[in-house]
Amino acid sequence: MTSAEFISPTQLKQEFQIEGITETSVLRYFETLNAGEFEATAALFARDGVMRPPFESDIVGTHAIATYLKQEGQNIKAYPNTGIAETLENATIQVHVTGKAETSWCSVNVLWLFILNPERQISYTRIKLLASPQELLSLRREN
Repeated sequence: MTSAEFISPTQLKQEFQIEGITETSVLRYFETLNAGEFEATAALFARDGVMRPPFESDIVGTHAIATYLKQEGQNIKAYPNTGIAETLENATIQVHVTGKAETSWCSVNVLWLFILNPERQISYTRIKLLASPQELLSLRREN
């Protein structure tokens, strides 16, 4: 391996910098998800945390989230781009992140909505595909 091929830890960390976002749990969500470390991703959620993936019902609890990600998250890469965080009442934080998600058969724009509890655990996340109705229909047919 030449030095040009070596990827430093700093370069890896830069991949998960999201313009406008400093919340560690959100950054770690993308980092662990893309690394296939689904137990670590689920551990970022509160014990009764909720994940709402596209075309699915709510998945509740860290064990259920880890199980879901192991089944459905293989070969999915998230490429967050920019985000906005705002503090809500009761010291919760709402974070919106936009970017792309890629699978072996498609790439689609995505909005991730996170709600962080006062302990900065993810209490809720919703993954919303930003696609035309025609694009969404073709995604559902291919599933």
